[in-house]
Amino acid sequence: MCGIAGRLNPMDSAPAPEQMVRRMLSAIRHRGPDEFGIYLDSQVALGSARLSIIDLNGGQQPISNEDDSLWIVFNGEIFNYPELRQELEARGHRFATSTDTEVFLHLYEDLGPACLERLNGQFACAIWDTRSRTLFLARDRLGVRPLFYAQVNGALVFGSEIKALLVDPGVQARIDPFALDQIFTFWSTISPRTAFQGVRQLPPGHYLLAGNGKTEIRRYWEPDFSNGRIVPSRPTEDYLEELSALLTDATRIRLRADVPVGAYLSGGLDSSLIAALIRREGASRLDTFSIAFQDSGYDESEFQRSMARFLGTSHQVTKVTHSDIARVFPEVIWHTETPVLRTAPAPMFLLSRLVREHGYKVVLTGEGADELLGGYDIFKETAIRQFWARQPQSGLRPRLFARLYADIPAMANVNGEFLSAFFRAGLEATDSPSYSHAIRWRNTRRARRFFSADLLNAIERESPDPLQPLVYPLEFARWGWLERAQYLESTIFLSEYLLSSQGDRMAMAHSVEGRFPFLDYRVVEFATRLPSHLKLNGLKEKFLLKKLGRQLLPEAIWRRRKRPYRAPVHRSFFDGEAPDYVRELLSPRRIQATGLFNAAAVSGLVTKLERGAPIGETDDMGLAGVLSTQLWVDRFVDLYRAPEPLGERPNVKLCVGKESMAT
Repeated sequence: MCGIAGRLNPMDSAPAPEQMVRRMLSAIRHRGPDEFGIYLDSQVALGSARLSIIDLNGGQQPISNEDDSLWIVFNGEIFNYPELRQELEARGHRFATSTDTEVFLHLYEDLGPACLERLNGQFACAIWDTRSRTLFLARDRLGVRPLFYAQVNGALVFGSEIKALLVDPGVQARIDPFALDQIFTFWSTISPRTAFQGVRQLPPGHYLLAGNGKTEIRRYWEPDFSNGRIVPSRPTEDYLEELSALLTDATRIRLRADVPVGAYLSGGLDSSLIAALIRREGASRLDTFSIAFQDSGYDESEFQRSMARFLGTSHQVTKVTHSDIARVFPEVIWHTETPVLRTAPAPMFLLSRLVREHGYKVVLTGEGADELLGGYDIFKETAIRQFWARQPQSGLRPRLFARLYADIPAMANVNGEFLSAFFRAGLEATDSPSYSHAIRWRNTRRARRFFSADLLNAIERESPDPLQPLVYPLEFARWGWLERAQYLESTIFLSEYLLSSQGDRMAMAHSVEGRFPFLDYRVVEFATRLPSHLKLNGLKEKFLLKKLGRQLLPEAIWRRRKRPYRAPVHRSFFDGEAPDYVRELLSPRRIQATGLFNAAAVSGLVTKLERGAPIGETDDMGLAGVLSTQLWVDRFVDLYRAPEPLGERPNVKLCVGKESMAT
């Protein structure tokens, strides 16, 4: 794992100064504190901040091919690199290191962008071709690793985090009003948009080619759920055997590292399965890491301890209090680089710190199973609404919602009439592409009531339709309703929010790499062609995965109903003594100075919280959204200062291209 950064200049301009690249790397040194490297020639600058995991002593970047015609900086892992290396060596390639980074480079040398189809990994990279004078940027299929860019006066500036781009004086930290509207709808922006005006994110499954005055972006992969409604010709046991083999191999190759590998253990099915597969692979020792909450409404530590005992792991726990969440929330927003509507990233930030304190750089986790194998309640809700829509006047069918939420304490006292009215909206619009998610997005958008009139006007000027940026596959309308819902969940919630704000950013804040066996592209493509009833069977979630769990896990774990990971919001900031920054940033003076929110509406919410009045989900989202936006403005717009450059240290590798800087 690493952080990368750089700049491609127009051919007739001065090269990027070395000190600028050093500042860019300094801004993201948390991503790779072990070594730093820079490549410079007359047109391009490439920088790497390395977290050494494979070939600890010989893998310092940038890395070149045999004749120095190609140079690479790379963030991530290629898990099938040993097999690819054998192929490349058989074709005559010579290697100077034992890294997966060099394998990527030689594969690109042979295949160009088509090499991406051969890679099983999670990555963002930059490759400079000195002959064609072109820069190649690429990102993995699902967007596990981030990559941002901005075009400034004919130059292309890029980096693993936006902090690195802000070092360039041509990149300004200004909020994009429509991006804020997206966040208050989808929980995230939609690629290529970011919260910053003029800064773009390379979308998952895409690559960018820039040079000779041209820039083009192309998609090389997207999930295809078109086979979900096909009647299976194979018995269920065949599918189970295939899933077991794929997931076992996905776990096995993600254990490839020259450093110890640990695992997150949430107490649920997904992370428990991954930990069990690690154990089955013969690991003599496994350290597992969990979050326990002071608030019993969020705590799952009983199941975590039970699973750790079952597996015989050395189990480490971070106990998270309300005050812990409030204390680290400013740091969380510094690392997310975007406003958020949840506090859930904060405990993940504390968890990665625990991992690092115990000497680990790599952990395996269970992300992706819910989106791809049918684990979330949103899929069950859609199933009930589809069933109800066939007889929209039925009074019995909406009662299924009460059954769905029977074991959720917060829903125990919600009457059936409320649930019926809530889920009836748009009930018969079953052909709408956003049918499965329309209610969630509408509910989230209620928090827009805190927006100022100026912000609403700015949003309206760009587009009155919040769904305008969504692009659907050509055959989307022909997919089954579950597959359409899975596509939206995996490409928006998973790729744009979960893997970023709760995943990469919180782990890399403490130089920890997360690896995700369920997101192995072979497992993903298996899941996309899996018959629907093997994912959601009636209202039984993750039907096939639970069959696998039955083989490997205690009954109390594999039978557990899915419990979404959440963290307390308003009690973190208004339960007892709130940190000074909370009331300061929510004060009418600061709200008016920022200009993004309605000061009276925010003051009303603060008063409600101080009185201890009942708070609903929309108020929680509004509080997190307003406070995180105010923190975002405070850290990136009002107070941002470019970091000091890396010093002249022995672990800074400097490479100068054959075309000298004086050319």
